[in-house]
Amino acid sequence: MEARLLGETDLAGFREEARNLLARQVPPEAVEWQLEPAEVASQFDAPAPPQASRPRHMPKATAALVPASFLRLCESVVLHRDPERFGLLYRLLWRLVHEPNLRNDSLDADMLHAQHMAHAVRRDLHKMKTNLRFQPVAEPGSDAPLQLAWYEATHHIIEAAAPWFARRMDGSRWAILTPERSVRGEGGRMQYGPGVPEAHRIGPHADEQDWLAAYRSVFGS
Repeated sequence: MEARLLGETDLAGFREEARNLLARQVPPEAVEWQLEPAEVASQFDAPAPPQASRPRHMPKATAALVPASFLRLCESVVLHRDPERFGLLYRLLWRLVHEPNLRNDSLDADMLHAQHMAHAVRRDLHKMKTNLRFQPVAEPGSDAPLQLAWYEATHHIIEAAAPWFARRMDGSRWAILTPERSVRGEGGRMQYGPGVPEAHRIGPHADEQDWLAAYRSVFGS
C-alpha cells in the first residue's frame, strides 16, 4: 500500500497517513512511503509556528499508548536525509501501539536508530545557527544592502531553521541560499524557493555579482 507525502519534511502528512493506516490495521511491512515534490510558495508568508506547537492528529485511544517523547522524536527524524525515515517512524508507532513495553526498552534497535537520527538533525541545526554568515550585497535600486548567505545542510533543516533567522534578521532583507531549498525574508515574513541551480552555486571566491546571480536564479529580480 502506498502512503503519499508532500515533500521531504511533511510531518503533518505523515501523522495523517499514519493515523489512517493504524485505523485500518495496516502493518509497517505493507506500506510504501512515497514523497511528492513540495509546492514552492509564490508569495511572502508569515513564519510558520515551531513544529512542536502544531496540533498532533492522533486518535485518543492511540495517543494514550504513544508517549509524548515519541511525537517530539518524529519532529526531528522527519528532517533527516535517510530515505527510510518514514518507514522507521511508522514501524515504531505500530510497535508502540502493539508492544506497550517498548517505551521502557532503552536498548531497542529501532528506537536507538531513530534517536541517533534525531541527534544528527539537532547537531546540523546547531551547526547552521552557529556557522552561517551573511554577506551584505548592494542591490540596484535599493538603499539598504541585501544580506545573503550560502549553506549546504546535511539534512532537510532549512524550513525548521528559517524562523530562527527571521527573528534574528528582523529589520533586514535577507536570504539563505542552498542547493536544495532557499528562503528569503523581510520584516519577519518569509518566502521559500527551490535550491540554487548548479551553475549559480556560491564558491569561496564569489563576488557581489555571483551572489546576486545566485539570488536571482531562485527569486528573480
